[in-house]
Amino acid sequence: SSGVRVGNRFPLRPSVHQKPLGSLLLQGCSVCCKSSWNQLQDLCRLAKLSCPALGISKRNLYDFEVEYLCDYKKIREQEYYLVKWRGYPDSESTWEPRQNLKCVRILKQFHKDLERELLRRHHRSKPPRHLDPSLANYLVQKAKQRRALRRWEQELNAKRSHLGRITVENEVDLDGPPRAFVYINEYRVGEGITLNQVAVGCECQDCLWAPAGGCCPGASLHKFAYNDQGQVRLRAGLPIYECNSRCRCGYDCPNRVVQKGIRYDLCIFRTDDGRGWGVRTLEKIRKNSFVMEYVGEIITSEEAERRGQIYDRQGATYLFDLDYVEDVYTVDAAYYGNISHFVNHSCDPNLQVYNVFIDNLDERLPRIAFFATRTIRAGEELTFDYNMQVDPVDMESTRMDSNFGLAGLPGSPKKRVRIECKCGTESCRKYLF
Repeated sequence: SSGVRVGNRFPLRPSVHQKPLGSLLLQGCSVCCKSSWNQLQDLCRLAKLSCPALGISKRNLYDFEVEYLCDYKKIREQEYYLVKWRGYPDSESTWEPRQNLKCVRILKQFHKDLERELLRRHHRSKPPRHLDPSLANYLVQKAKQRRALRRWEQELNAKRSHLGRITVENEVDLDGPPRAFVYINEYRVGEGITLNQVAVGCECQDCLWAPAGGCCPGASLHKFAYNDQGQVRLRAGLPIYECNSRCRCGYDCPNRVVQKGIRYDLCIFRTDDGRGWGVRTLEKIRKNSFVMEYVGEIITSEEAERRGQIYDRQGATYLFDLDYVEDVYTVDAAYYGNISHFVNHSCDPNLQVYNVFIDNLDERLPRIAFFATRTIRAGEELTFDYNMQVDPVDMESTRMDSNFGLAGLPGSPKKRVRIECKCGTESCRKYLF
């Protein structure tokens, strides 16, 4: 993806605000330990120093990487681009003929953004010989946004503990990463709340075919949740009891599904219909397969009331009541959460909520898992019903209604207001509540 300007024809000057690396080394100092590999390479080039460890030699000392393209013009039949060079200030940006640039990906993306914006503004895609300042500024902002989203994507993947990768995409507007969001992989326990670890586990040789009552579900007087492909076979409303850390079965036990985490590659994307961010799958998901957990900070219902008043003014939608047996705790994914933070509502969803118990058997603190209600195609958006109502299977299932909306869409958890639904499905109820 890097683009270089080769040779000594256009050497760039080090910024007067940056101290050459050589002087730092002579003083017995070193660069900041938080400097990235690319930043160290830039410092070498600024100081005109070769460094074999960093791959900087006399041969490539004056090769410079394109950070992004700022502007475009065409003189006679020659195309020129205003280049922002990585590691150099905006004042060092230079106009370069196309043949000097090797950044194929950056060039393609620049023209894709340019053509899309020309169509939006002027209903034509062919670029003019000179761009007006507002259009050039838009392209710079778009390039900066892409850079910020790539950094955020890297941060998300560095923090995830699950197999499935996360990508980020925004082809709709100039919004960048959320300003206040911390990616977590499991519940964050709020003040005054304790998760009690399970004291015993099963001793099954094969949990799938264990005698009735022998494995963890049976010990909890419930049915085994999965088939041999890991697909849930319980009707919505019944709880799932998985094997835990004290069980003798191994990692490949068929009763360990939710605890293995997200296994599909997913994309956080910007919706084009005013619903903000959404999530789409990059892989086909089979019906009844586990997709993700709803993860956040566990807080008391009293604290949820207080936060709900704040979220009311923000139009937030991140409070999920854990009311499997009683309304005592709530999951708040507004600040701490995983990719489920970005999943939108639909009146015809493709995800179903299940209560899951693994290492904590406190029925007031279930884990919230999403399973596919049908086969979901690659590229399809993932959704769940914020106001899901489960048809009673038996007395147990009546505990399973989702009060995501009751908790936080928007307003205090106990005072709902009518919110217009934008899901666009044929069965849309027009209002979330």
